[in-house]
Amino acid sequence: MQPIFHALVLNLHQPAGNLEHLLAEKPWEAKEILFALDRMPRALWGYEQVARVHLSLSGTLLETLSNPDFQATVYGIVKCGDLLWHLQNNKIFNILGTAYYHPVLPLIPKQDWDEQLTRWQQAAQHLFHRSHFPGFWCPEMSFSMELIPHLKKAGYRYVIVDSEYVVPLDPMSWQELRYRPHFAQYQGEEIIVIVRDRQLSDAQESGMEFEWFANELQQRTQHCDFEPLVTTCSDGDNGGWFRNVNPSANFWYHFYHNLLNNLREGLGMIQPTFIDDYLDKYGAHGRVYVRTAAWNTGEHSGLGFVQWTGSQTQREALQRVKHASSHFHAVQDKLKRLENPTPELYQRLEQAHWRLLRAETSCHFFWGDTWVQRCHADLDEMWYLLQQLEEE
Repeated sequence: MQPIFHALVLNLHQPAGNLEHLLAEKPWEAKEILFALDRMPRALWGYEQVARVHLSLSGTLLETLSNPDFQATVYGIVKCGDLLWHLQNNKIFNILGTAYYHPVLPLIPKQDWDEQLTRWQQAAQHLFHRSHFPGFWCPEMSFSMELIPHLKKAGYRYVIVDSEYVVPLDPMSWQELRYRPHFAQYQGEEIIVIVRDRQLSDAQESGMEFEWFANELQQRTQHCDFEPLVTTCSDGDNGGWFRNVNPSANFWYHFYHNLLNNLREGLGMIQPTFIDDYLDKYGAHGRVYVRTAAWNTGEHSGLGFVQWTGSQTQREALQRVKHASSHFHAVQDKLKRLENPTPELYQRLEQAHWRLLRAETSCHFFWGDTWVQRCHADLDEMWYLLQQLEEE
């Protein structure tokens, strides 16, 4: 029987300052997160020939892990420098590009998209010692067709989207729609879309037995007359399934080791793969349209971004982000027209800029009204810095 190719994708994100806060207020929760991150490479040592894992790490998480002060604080819990070094192992890990401050991209101003993408690439190129990242992970899987030209400009080959929002433009079966890469086009720019199986991804997030997973993949792909690519995506540092320190009750040792050992023994059809390797060999087929939405969160499907826009407080904050962004870019354009701007002016502009971008973090809106004030705090500081700049 033909192999079933499996692309495992894990999203890893911590808001700026969150791990530091948890270390002070909830130290065991912080340790669980750090252990979950550190466990990934350790669990896969010795499996370099068969393990294949895609990772999306937000810019704020990378910023924290690479901060010397934070590294010193958690020394004795996790060696962050070693962790970042181990994640450079490209036999096991494929690093996906993302947006630096983990925003819900369709909800923030378009004029900020490129900067969110560029800042992440600059940080990741330095930390992972590579210049190219072929795949893109939209934070919260918050995709819009309008993103395609921006992703192509940033050099991405493919983007991962949720199965619930993929609409075929060419005739294709249920299996073809979910288990084959496709092409999506917007304003003359084309990108490959990789379809995340929502149901299997939900199981990956909450916990599953290898035998169930193997049987489910066989049933779902049994009528494929092509080489199927099954893509499962979930958070990799949230929930007890990934945080559990008991080897018999976490994702890596209870589930993924069983999958890899089964493959080593020649008993399984599931073949872990990097998406880029699959595309090189089998390509993409058929045209699709992807509806604007995010992945499912709790009780929300992802349509309408209700998780981030459900309250008046959330919507007002997002509206303020748009107003602040317009003002920032107007000041930036004005500064560019000055004949002899001083380095100090550019420094203040940069200080204002990253606060605007951080205000757009998805977590500021994810928890209802609880964290919205963090967005306003960043915007307040941005306005203060711009006011100082304009008075000079």
